[in-house]
Amino acid sequence: MSKTAAAPAPAGADPSRWKALVFIALAQLMVVLDATIVNIALPSAQTDLGISDGNRQWVITAYALAFGGLLLFGGRIADKWGRKNAFITGLAGFALASALGGAATGEAMMLGARALQGAFGALLAPAALSLLAVTFTDAKERAKAFGIYGAIAGGGGAVGLILGGFLTEYLNWRWTFFVNIPFAIVAAAGAWMVIREPAGSRNAARLDVPGVILSTLGLVSLVYGFTRAESAGWSDAITVSLFVASAVLLLAFVAVESKVKSPLLPLRVLLERNRGGVYLSLGLAVIAMFGLFLFLTYYLQVVKGFSPVKTGFAFLPMIAGMITGSTQIGARLMTRVAPRLLMGPGFLLAGAGMLLLTQLEVGSSYPALILPAQLLLGLGMGTAFMPAMSLATYGVNPADAGVASAMVNTSQQVGGAIGTALLNTIAASATTAYLTDHAAQAAAGGEAGKLVQAQAMVEGYSAAIWWAVGILVISATIAFTLINTGRPGSGGPVAGGAGADSEDAEFKVPVIAH
Repeated sequence: MSKTAAAPAPAGADPSRWKALVFIALAQLMVVLDATIVNIALPSAQTDLGISDGNRQWVITAYALAFGGLLLFGGRIADKWGRKNAFITGLAGFALASALGGAATGEAMMLGARALQGAFGALLAPAALSLLAVTFTDAKERAKAFGIYGAIAGGGGAVGLILGGFLTEYLNWRWTFFVNIPFAIVAAAGAWMVIREPAGSRNAARLDVPGVILSTLGLVSLVYGFTRAESAGWSDAITVSLFVASAVLLLAFVAVESKVKSPLLPLRVLLERNRGGVYLSLGLAVIAMFGLFLFLTYYLQVVKGFSPVKTGFAFLPMIAGMITGSTQIGARLMTRVAPRLLMGPGFLLAGAGMLLLTQLEVGSSYPALILPAQLLLGLGMGTAFMPAMSLATYGVNPADAGVASAMVNTSQQVGGAIGTALLNTIAASATTAYLTDHAAQAAAGGEAGKLVQAQAMVEGYSAAIWWAVGILVISATIAFTLINTGRPGSGGPVAGGAGADSEDAEFKVPVIAH
């Protein structure tokens, strides 16, 4: 009996594209892991290196500032220099910075290593996503590839909590840095051998230096403003000054980009409604997700008394949901239904999971409440992430793929900074209000006092999670409203009109032609 023949490869497809996906996904996993893995190790590292309580936040902030501030620059460098070159250089630099962090002997060395990690991550992340965009151009293959990538982008942070717990508890906090080195070596070696960047996809235009300076300073001011607001408060003079400076710098950046011949961020990348809808809806959804990671970690460890490793494993249902949503729902339906019909319901499903978590109490059952809530969150976010990652480079010229990819990373990075600061501030205010109302019981001490403290914390988490529910509903509304491209190959609505890329106005599917 003859076997059924495998589906033929699309004409002109790179025969090594699936091998390339393995190494691109590995690099993306390393970057996403690093966003959370260090959080678990921070208390131990702080003690060993003598970092003060006031400066410990800089271990996280130094990375976030460099990463968020340099993403657009990194994306344009990838377009200009070549995505494979940028990808391998980013991996090598990230590994070197990780080695410095793991070998840190003091505060200055640690903070410098974290800033270097962020800088090389800003080169690596957009290069990885744009390599996928120019490698997978067949609609069905693209859906599968971005399904895998979306699952990693969505679930990697939770995996970082598990890995960070294991490494910190059973080895040493330094291994949360050293673990990046084998990831980077394998990904770089594989990329060198199998990635073939399409000819003619580079952007040879001169680098927009004023745009680089204005965007970097503007994004750094914005990220640092939200980070500072978390500790110093929203009315702090420096916090307000940072937000004002950010607004002025980013408005100046937009003005410059509309005038210069070869802009760092061509405004057509932002103003095409499908890409703009992705950047905005995904950035808002990440606000909700980052806040949830923070609250659930504290709830499980502080209120429920879970160990770091047990806390990491407690996030497994969310990871399973994200992988299922990306690879089994999103990837299978991407070629059959319009992207907005995946993203909108996906965000609403995640919102339903978040809504369950507003019922958190001190004695809440993990199997009865937290587990089903995480499954809904994971399924919803995984389903939405997959088409979002694919649409991030919808209709762009190959020469703009890097900066379009950088924009989706920028929206997530800025969303993460905003989410942590905004939701944490809301939670802290609600906790303080609860303690004020129950001051007598809190002052009693003993078990009664501890219970009131725990109830106050949970009250704060619940208040912030209500905000997260609302943010996810807004994300869904934006996805339904702005994203109007039809399913691949359907000939459905195209994002034409004002703001669409004039040279791409005939695109019917979210695929990059070259």
